[in-house]
Amino acid sequence: MNDAILFILGGIGLFLIGMKTMTEALREAAGTRLRQFVSRFTTTPLRGVLSGTAVTALVQSSSATTVMTVGFVGAGLLSFQHALGVIYGANIGTTVTGWMIALLGVEMELGTLALPGIFLASLLTLVSNGRGARIGRAAGGFCLIFIGLDMMQDGASGFDKVLTPDSLPSGGLAGLVQLMLLGLAMTVVMQSSSAAMAVALVFLAGGTILLEQAAAMVIGMNLGTTVTALLASAGGGRMMRRTAVANVIFNAVTALLAFPILFLGAAAFAGLAQRFGDATALVLFHSAFNLAGAALFVPATTVFARVVTRLMPDEGDRLTRTLDPALLSDEGAAMDAAQAAATAITDLVFGALGRALQAEAPEDGLTRLCRRTDPALNELSDYVARIQVPEGKPQEAARLTAILHQIDHLRRLSRRAGREGLITPLLDDDRLRRPVQFFAAVLRDGATPDRRARRLAWLSAHVAGLTRTHRRATLLSEHVGLITVSEMFKRTDALRWFSRNLHHAERIAHYACLGRHDPAP
Repeated sequence: MNDAILFILGGIGLFLIGMKTMTEALREAAGTRLRQFVSRFTTTPLRGVLSGTAVTALVQSSSATTVMTVGFVGAGLLSFQHALGVIYGANIGTTVTGWMIALLGVEMELGTLALPGIFLASLLTLVSNGRGARIGRAAGGFCLIFIGLDMMQDGASGFDKVLTPDSLPSGGLAGLVQLMLLGLAMTVVMQSSSAAMAVALVFLAGGTILLEQAAAMVIGMNLGTTVTALLASAGGGRMMRRTAVANVIFNAVTALLAFPILFLGAAAFAGLAQRFGDATALVLFHSAFNLAGAALFVPATTVFARVVTRLMPDEGDRLTRTLDPALLSDEGAAMDAAQAAATAITDLVFGALGRALQAEAPEDGLTRLCRRTDPALNELSDYVARIQVPEGKPQEAARLTAILHQIDHLRRLSRRAGREGLITPLLDDDRLRRPVQFFAAVLRDGATPDRRARRLAWLSAHVAGLTRTHRRATLLSEHVGLITVSEMFKRTDALRWFSRNLHHAERIAHYACLGRHDPAP
């Protein structure tokens, strides 16, 4: 018996390590492409379901999909309403793990074949870098999953006389609820619904539990995975907690749907088990009630999004509320959040400077602006410093560098713009008035980042030439006595202030284009 327990625990441990290794390697290998796919394809809740299902099935992690989606919402690439579709799909996609275990692990017993596979995968990981190493880690994790399943099956064979269907609750709603709570507890303890599902499939294959008992446990496992998400969101921001609450509500309603499916479809359930086997029938049931939940929620997504938003309203500084610590586990999602905060600060600074240059706001407002943006920029800098880009991802590293450049130029612009008394000389100068007003219009027009960057680049080149001739003309005017020395310094200071502000704004817009979008694959 002791050996059986050790085999079960060791098998679960190998399974968890294998899942984690495979998931991280797959996410690193396909992260950029998957992010582009989700952000571009998810234009409706239904398409969100499809993309969430596909991405979760590929990376074998609903948590990774959720983190990615929260990053998109924070960056403004997805609405919360569309993101809910991805969450529904992630719950469907996570059932693919059960299919893989049932068809390959339980039915075919690939553990022995996986032993040489893990040897080859280890060699590939040791001798390769970058993509080759990621492939090796993914393959090694895949092999560990089936070695762990084999160990669990060996351990389960020692429980055949101790743990029997009669020793577990059965019959009636009360018994099924107890089994559901058991499944929930297993998932919370293991912190993985996939590992809990693997244990259920192993015991089901060994005859230790009945199909109906396993089905009730799977309902609890599906609900238990939301507890893991809630715990993970505890240290995160409001958007992460909002997503976790939405996931809890969705899975709770789905669990309520699962019981009628289990009761009303008992005959069909038994027929499937006789034809395809208990393991296949169980994972089919798991997929069926998640699909039923998605079908129920998709038409009501707009209302559901409003309800969740009211339960978890926005809070904190508007400029930095996207900076969710929970997103740091995914460098792409963290950079989405950082870019969203940089964009919010940029919009504030550009808007205030544009209004001042158009004489619609007092200049001292720019000084007050500096006091507000400095804490936000400090918070953003601290957050970006915690983003870790893995080796072998030069495009992601370039994106992070672009965000750092934005922060630097934003800090310089907000402080330089706070100098008072320099706007009036610019607007009083006939040669500078039009470029200054054009600059103010570009800052305030709300154009796309690409268009704003092009217009500022053109204006910057134009003003660079104008600066040289205008400065020379100002010095000559003082030399011949047309203006005083004091007036000469005031004009040259104002021109220098304008050209430096324009330079910082142009650089901010340029780096925003690089930091806003995912690198091309």
